[in-house]
Amino acid sequence: MTPPTTWHCLDPLWEGGEEWVQQGLPHHQLAPAWQILLLGDGSPTRHLKLLTGEPTEVDVIDMSAIAMEPDGAPDPIQWVPGPRLRRQVWLRTASGQRLAYAASWWEASHVDEYLQNRSIPIWESLSRLHTELYRDVQGIHYGHSPALETAFGQKGPFWGRHYLFWHHKKPLTLIYEVFSPYLTQYLGPTKLSE
Repeated sequence: MTPPTTWHCLDPLWEGGEEWVQQGLPHHQLAPAWQILLLGDGSPTRHLKLLTGEPTEVDVIDMSAIAMEPDGAPDPIQWVPGPRLRRQVWLRTASGQRLAYAASWWEASHVDEYLQNRSIPIWESLSRLHTELYRDVQGIHYGHSPALETAFGQKGPFWGRHYLFWHHKKPLTLIYEVFSPYLTQYLGPTKLSE
């Protein structure tokens, strides 16, 4: 059972590690278009903009110092130097439709260096700094969250993932993202049998 957290972690029905990220899932479990979004190493905020035709905007809902606590985060949090800061955001269209939720964990002493404007997506912020990054998708999640059902206005279960951003061969941040089923209107059903 997942320990209680102050961020929106999925209560998993299924989880897969790096082996599933590398080989992909059977198409009856997760449709190809959704696999590109979840398992690909591209920018989700850019993908969301391309899908919806609207800029992806960020609503920051939390910035909390968590010291060296594991915070109920995926195991790769141990690779993010501390003390740490947790950031939580909604990713939405400019017209206000919530598309995704993200929690990220940063070394507190460097967060201002990389997130100079906290109201823009992480990828945009890092791109403005010409920061070279490698997105290392570590795991995929499928599960429920009553809080996300309310926030998205959509029934679960939901698909999510977690990944590390590497910069200069060092982990920069751990990110946990959950996507709204609203995206089915652009990507089609999450499963081919739906």
